[in-house]
Amino acid sequence: MSTAKKEAIRTTYFSIVSSFSLALIKGIAGVLGNSYALIADAIESTADVFASILVLFGIKYAHKPADYDHPYGHGKAEALVTFVVVGILLFSAGFIAYQSIENITTPHEGPKAWTLLVLLGIIVWKEYSFQVVMKKAKKINSSALAADAWHHRSDAITSVTAFVGITIALTMGPGYESADDWAALFAALFIIYNSYKIFKPALNEVMDETSYPEIEEKIRAIAAQVPDILGTEKCIIRKSGIKYHVELHALVEENMTVRKSHDLGHVLKDTLNKKIPELGYIIIHIEPNNCTNC
Repeated sequence: MSTAKKEAIRTTYFSIVSSFSLALIKGIAGVLGNSYALIADAIESTADVFASILVLFGIKYAHKPADYDHPYGHGKAEALVTFVVVGILLFSAGFIAYQSIENITTPHEGPKAWTLLVLLGIIVWKEYSFQVVMKKAKKINSSALAADAWHHRSDAITSVTAFVGITIALTMGPGYESADDWAALFAALFIIYNSYKIFKPALNEVMDETSYPEIEEKIRAIAAQVPDILGTEKCIIRKSGIKYHVELHALVEENMTVRKSHDLGHVLKDTLNKKIPELGYIIIHIEPNNCTNC
């Protein structure tokens, strides 16, 4: 098992345990403390547990080596799992919004003051969880793990809105009991916005968007250092899981023999693989330099 896969799996297990534990704490505190914002928070954390399980499956499948039927590997599984995760988030946001609106229009008792202490601890822990998971996601270049990290951040922010709502309800007194429910409604809207932020990079990956200027710059710079490579033309990059697949057009002396240009292409490919480990499948096209009829 690769180091990247091990780190991704360990991090996902951390997310599952964290979200499950907090879902229980929030649910119990929400019911006993009469806070729908906390109950809404618990619903999101429960959704996060299932989302993290899906991420775990996606990471395990995405890291399967390339085979005859999948010469580019199985990395797209990460993006597909991300779509399902976004669907779960949107469903939970819709449920929270519906219940919030119902509670706003129905008179009810205000939340208990001690729920603020519960929320304060949750906010600190979830922000810490976001930092841990996002750091790993960036390290191994995993879109699914990044989506999992954003679950923790969205959870932290919904907890902040719950904290504000409960504070208003307690401070302002009778007539402001619904501030807690308005906080839950705002949290639902934030979850929807956050879902879009998670969805867009995954969609770009599936659609093979080639917009990776930093990787392209490194590729061209390395190619320029390879003897007999006179320059580069097209550089097409597409992401699949944690790998970037590259199609590069390299310029060589127009009178170079087929054998020498073929060997040079392999030297360039091996050099890129060595210096940029995150590259996956590399195709080198050798082009004659200053060829007016090509």
